[in-house]
Order: sequence, then C-alpha cells, then structure tokens
Amino acid sequence: MDYQFLKSEIRENGLGILTISAPKSLNALNSTIIAELDDFCSHLGTKKVRVLILTGDGEKSFVAGADISEMATKNEQEGLEFGRKGAEAFRKLEDLPIPTIAAINGFALGGGCEIAMACDIRYAATNAKFGQPEVGLGIIPGFSGTYRLPKLIGQGMAKELIYSAKIIRADEALRIGLVNAVYEQAELMPAAIALAEQILKNAPIAVSLAKECINRNYDMDRTEGLALENELFARCFTTEDQKNGMAAFLKKEKTTFQGK
Repeated sequence: MDYQFLKSEIRENGLGILTISAPKSLNALNSTIIAELDDFCSHLGTKKVRVLILTGDGEKSFVAGADISEMATKNEQEGLEFGRKGAEAFRKLEDLPIPTIAAINGFALGGGCEIAMACDIRYAATNAKFGQPEVGLGIIPGFSGTYRLPKLIGQGMAKELIYSAKIIRADEALRIGLVNAVYEQAELMPAAIALAEQILKNAPIAVSLAKECINRNYDMDRTEGLALENELFARCFTTEDQKNGMAAFLKKEKTTFQGK
C-alpha cells in the first residue's frame, strides 16, 4: 500500500526500514500519519520482515511531537479519540512479533518520545533531544507516555521530566536509560543496521518468543513471569531451528536459521 507520510524499504535479508516523512512539520504526528502507522503495523508481513528500524526524514527531527495545529481546536470527545488512536497504533508497533529499533535522528518530543518508547531498542544521534513537554501546552502525554516512561527510567525521573516539561539532550537520555546508545548523525543508521544484522543471524522464532516473554512480563508478578518464560522456553524445543542450532553447535559448525 502507498502511504502519504510513510516510506518503507524491505531488504532481502529481512531488514525493514520505515521512515516517517513529513519534513515540513518536522515529522509531527497528525491523524493521517497515525492511521498509516496503524495500517502498516496491521499488515506488516513478518515472514519477510524480521527486524524493523523506525526513523524520521531528515537530520533535524525524528518526530517532533503530535501536530499541535490539529489538536488546538479539539474538544474532549475529539481529544479522547485522537489519544486513543495514537495509543492503539503505538501498541500495535510495540506488539509486533519482531524486534524494532528506533533510530532517533533529531527531536523526539511528546509523541515522538512516545513512539520511540514503543520500540524495543532506541539508538540516538548526538543532536537528538527528548522530552514530554505536554503540560506546557495544557495537556498530559496522550500516547501512553505516562505508562511507558516510568517503566523505562523509573517513576521519579519520569515525573520530573513530565511535570517540568523540560527537554534533555541525547547524553542525558543515555544516562537515565531512555536510550541504549548515542552516535554521531552519520553513524546512526549504520549502527542501527549493524545491530539489526546481528539480530538477523539468530533464530527468528526464538527472538520473537523472547520479545513476547519480556513484553508480557511487563504486567506480571514473579510467579506468572517465570511460568511464562518456562512455557515459551519449552516451545522452542518444538522448532527445527532449535534442533539444527544445537546440532551445529556440537559439531562446531555454523547454521542458517530458517524460522521453522
């Protein structure tokens, strides 16, 4: 499907690259972009795409936030619907059964920070800036920021960022655990691609089950979480990848996983 604001590339090795492209608004999220993201995640063929990199168009902005010009005149019901659609699209991104990497090439504010947090791994350029500045506009984070940010960086730090609406640089985002690594702008995509290619060497079913286990453990207690891990661990032993991978290891050979 052709999109107005999304550009996608799928490589033969299973790497997908999705670019949010609305450079005139610094890739700000409007209703159309949110709907396109929702559709993309709903129809992504994970047999062909085994790792997805999400980035923004240009070298200034990843996603500058939600489109303020669209939100400014909304009433309560319209605000509810806008927030719900954004949260649903981000949840679909988070729930993709493949690893996702955010290559944050500039501003990641408000909805931009929230969409980055819906990805599994976050790499940032040195010029990237992060924040949840919504209270400075008379609203709160509406695309799941109050849920994901405390889980990533702790309640105290999340409350400081959200209450103050302050913007932090990439090095501070790294220090508090909001991002995994920081690179010069020219090195950002090569680093994200290198990580994706490292992941692609591994058994795709096992990687997918590991993601499922981590994500579902978000809201479980220890007993439930350990039981889930045990269940998914056992499931790996039904796969050809497990049989071939362990046989190759014992023979000191390399194997190419087939995702079966």
